Amino acid sequence: MDQARPLPNELDLSAHWIPFTPNRQFKAAPRLLVAAEGMWYRSAEGRQILDASAGLWCVNAGHARAEITRAVERQLATLDFAPGFQMSHPLAFELASRLAAIAPDGLDRIFFTNSGSESVDTALKIALAYHRARGEGQRTRFIGRERGYHGVGFGGMAVGGMVANRRAFGAMLPGVDHLPHTHDLARNAFSKGQPEHGAELADVLERLVNLHGGDTIAAVIVEPVAGSTGVLVPPKGYLERLRAICDAHGILLIFDEVITGYGRLGTAFASQYFSVTPDLMTTAKGLTNGVVPMGAVFVRRFVYDGVMQGPEHVIELFHGYTYSGHPVACAASLATLDIYEREGLFQRAASLAAEWQEAMHSLRGYPHVIDIRNLGLIVGVELKPREDGPGRRGYDLFLECYNTGLYARVAGDTITMSPPLIIESAQIALAVERLGAALRRIR
Repeated sequence: MDQARPLPNELDLSAHWIPFTPNRQFKAAPRLLVAAEGMWYRSAEGRQILDASAGLWCVNAGHARAEITRAVERQLATLDFAPGFQMSHPLAFELASRLAAIAPDGLDRIFFTNSGSESVDTALKIALAYHRARGEGQRTRFIGRERGYHGVGFGGMAVGGMVANRRAFGAMLPGVDHLPHTHDLARNAFSKGQPEHGAELADVLERLVNLHGGDTIAAVIVEPVAGSTGVLVPPKGYLERLRAICDAHGILLIFDEVITGYGRLGTAFASQYFSVTPDLMTTAKGLTNGVVPMGAVFVRRFVYDGVMQGPEHVIELFHGYTYSGHPVACAASLATLDIYEREGLFQRAASLAAEWQEAMHSLRGYPHVIDIRNLGLIVGVELKPREDGPGRRGYDLFLECYNTGLYARVAGDTITMSPPLIIESAQIALAVERLGAALRRIR
């Protein structure tokens, strides 16, 4: 007989090592979520918490969607697992075709992974394989960006620019350099949408080309909008200049769209919003609405064709994961795409962007607020650091928001929000009201 599960207040918290969390602090006062529906979480104490962050930037269609549940249940009962090496199953091909149909022109070859971190490492490997296959194996260098976040694999950490990750584990991938970040409080504070200043920072890539030699650089990887570092929106013209420089030197451009993919800016992908097409694009999160882990790397046709070399019986790319294109994840993703299309959620996000922008910028002038940055349905509210150390005021605000009934994310002294695309006007107003109340209560 199955044992009854312990109630939340009876749980033994000692065994679980919680990721990206101060474990000792959390276990002294745990925040446990036990249910979710639509825009709301329910805490173990029975409180309703407005999810203003789509979980971890991933629940774009809202929580507990019955269509996805039914699709997962049917798939588990039909084909629970299929080997992805030397074999496959129909849903993987169906999903790849569906994704190619909504992707930017030319990005129509799809490699499945299980997370954003795996998508990044996969994209880096594909870039190396492409150059090697075309006789330019000396192109082994990657260019990332300061304050970039590309997951927690050693490749993603190496090209990333998050100080804590690099300090803890080092840059284990050799031959990596970084562009400067684009955060400029002095010139761009409280910009609405893309800031006016900073496009010239893309020209640093030319300096790196001159330093290392353009023929040694395999790829440049950036987030179109940097999310985990506190929402850094690209200055006008910045991405266009990166694209032009990469083209001039035969360098592949990779967009990390793990956060911006699947409607966050009001288009399927940020590259369509900015009208700048990368050569590879990493995605995850909103791909399955956060229900089942899954990622997908979008690859331009010429890159794929370039790797398809040698005898036909020989593996072209020695890379993959046991759960690449898992049938249950494919079922969840297909159901998610159906919801996005049927409910017009990408268009809905676009229609709400102006209202979201004005609502969030109404917090200008509140205690401690030194900047507000937004694009699409994303916002970062930056606070002045407290004298007792950077990040403390931000974390206090994160806790106060939760106690107020608002789930937001914290990145240092910046609170970020990226709600499900089903959010309504009243819930936008409620998010602002609760964040404003929390700002007034912290010191």
